[in-house]
Amino acid sequence: MANTFKSYTKSSVGTSPTTVYTVPGSTTSVVIGFNIANITTSIVTADVQIVKADVSADNVYIVKKIEIPTGTLYDFNAGNKIILQTGDEIRVTSDTSSSVDAIVSVLEQT
Repeated sequence: MANTFKSYTKSSVGTSPTTVYTVPGSTTSVVIGFNIANITTSIVTADVQIVKADVSADNVYIVKKIEIPTGTLYDFNAGNKIILQTGDEIRVTSDTSSSVDAIVSVLEQT
């Protein structure tokens, strides 16, 4: 089993749910870091959701309607780990167009 550290980014995420990360085929991923930065001049509100590939599993929010002040970032993991399976996604949405940058760091096990 190979272990590879990777990071994925999305810039200027806005009001449409945007997939920041999708677990590749035949892979289990451990989310080891996840940040969202407010790139606007006013407070924004953001959601982060895990969308499961397994239709019998529930989609869940990591955080919902978190306020992020101007020019700051929010660290969602804070030392915790989240395990994702093949096809699972992390999606980000903001209440403001082109307002947040997102980065997710993972350990992919293949």
